[in-house]
Amino acid sequence: MTLTDAGVRSVWLPSAPCTPGVCVERTGSVAAVPRAVLRLTAVVALLVVGVALCPVGGRIPSRAVRRWARFVARAAGVQVRINGAAAPGGGLLMVANHISWLDIPLLAAVRPARMLAKSEIRQWPVAGPLAARGGVLFIERDRLRALPGTVAHIAGLLRDGAAVVAFPEGSTWCGRAQGHFRRAVFQAALDAGVPVQPVRLHYRFARGAASTAPAFVGDDSLLASLWRVVSARGLVAEVDVRPALMPGSHADRRDLARAAQGEPHPREALARTPLHL
Repeated sequence: MTLTDAGVRSVWLPSAPCTPGVCVERTGSVAAVPRAVLRLTAVVALLVVGVALCPVGGRIPSRAVRRWARFVARAAGVQVRINGAAAPGGGLLMVANHISWLDIPLLAAVRPARMLAKSEIRQWPVAGPLAARGGVLFIERDRLRALPGTVAHIAGLLRDGAAVVAFPEGSTWCGRAQGHFRRAVFQAALDAGVPVQPVRLHYRFARGAASTAPAFVGDDSLLASLWRVVSARGLVAEVDVRPALMPGSHADRRDLARAAQGEPHPREALARTPLHL
């Protein structure tokens, strides 16, 4: 660690070795362009509707939000298969592996929640202001002094009965490789005395082969990732909602993080191939 005028900063930031050129498969063809344009238009329209309703989001029934989230994925041409369910109410920390921008509507389809994201997203054109308006919780990953305050804020929301979504890997991965769950956010669940809901996300083609097309990794652009998804054929998103880890079931955040990460999806384990990065 080094000291700077901005405070204590960590020389370690979670990052994945996955890159678009090495890990991400290309999709679509010239013949698929009209269909892809229609899908992209539908996705953007649904997102605009969602953003417009953000100010009254707390008054929209959870069921309606979940249906809207499913519609976003379906509009992109992605079949959604959800196995299991999360508790419909009460404080809950939902954690998942992180692959794509698609992860966000997929988790909202499980249970609408406040999203935890890196502070850099706040500065993105268009997406940043929209994320802030949508209630995203921003975390400054490179400022250790800010971490206790962030954990305390999340714990307060959980105590008040809110659901919060976090991606503890700290970075997106291609889906064939994965990172380790970082421990800090789990302290908020311990402090608040609420369950942790692990979710495993997996993308594949309808014929069964794992797909990295939805991945949003490295220096990839959001538009490029969007285009790969809407131009693909037969993409399936599998959402495995695993049994909740109840308060008091694990002694500390290290054990809780390990239990939440669990084992890879069976199909993912079979499909995984070595990456030469």
